[in-house]
Amino acid sequence: MSWIILIISGIFEAVWATALGKSEGFTKLWPTVIFGGALVISMGGLAWAMRDLETGTAYAVWVGIGASLTVIYAMVTGSADVSVVKVLLLMGLVGCIVGLKAVS
Repeated sequence: MSWIILIISGIFEAVWATALGKSEGFTKLWPTVIFGGALVISMGGLAWAMRDLETGTAYAVWVGIGASLTVIYAMVTGSADVSVVKVLLLMGLVGCIVGLKAVS
């Protein structure tokens, strides 16, 4: 169950990171509200998952999921360029996340 909560928390990390960028320094209401809500859910889930998982592994997986999804979202929406190198690096990052789960 902790792994499921951690994965969901990582998804919410991507949500708050994206909303933070769209809030333009907290000057736009709805992105700021989404940022705050997603941040609380993300951090709460991370804290809950860390009760059963090693801190380093849990944090690395959480950050990796959030960072990967944030970049993927930016590439899909056109706010970031897509390149073969970026895709390969993201695949490597995802592979490392899966590897951390496999050895835990």
